Amino acid sequence: MNQSPTAPAIRLTLRKSAKLRHRSLIERVFSEGESHYAYPMRVSVCRLSEDELRANFKDYVPDRIGPVQIMLTVPKKKRKHAVDRVLVRRRIREAFRLNSRELREAVSASADVRTLSLALIYIADKNESYAKIEKSMRKLLAKIQKQCLPSEES
Repeated sequence: MNQSPTAPAIRLTLRKSAKLRHRSLIERVFSEGESHYAYPMRVSVCRLSEDELRANFKDYVPDRIGPVQIMLTVPKKKRKHAVDRVLVRRRIREAFRLNSRELREAVSASADVRTLSLALIYIADKNESYAKIEKSMRKLLAKIQKQCLPSEES
């Protein structure tokens, strides 16, 4: 780790605020979200403005809703054994953690998007390698950033 002493350390962590866990937001992702595909994953994306986010909750918006929230799903129908599902979930989470910085920065910089909710669904019938999952994750995140977020030039 050869970082200069003046450069701030960049933390690539997934905090609790990055988990998509509110039922109303999860339902909205699947009912109104756009779907993108890059084998071995599919992602449903729903972007919410501050007003739309407030409308989803009765009294107040919870504090821990980050700019990008994810939910991972590895269906039991595709991967029968729990150890396989856990392995795939870990690989997907790690690929997202390492490659999501640009997307988080773009959402934070966007004036009309408060939060971007993602539901990542593993669709392969076998355990794919981490390299293949990471390549797919990069493609999906690039598609999401290009299609779901308004460009800054226009």
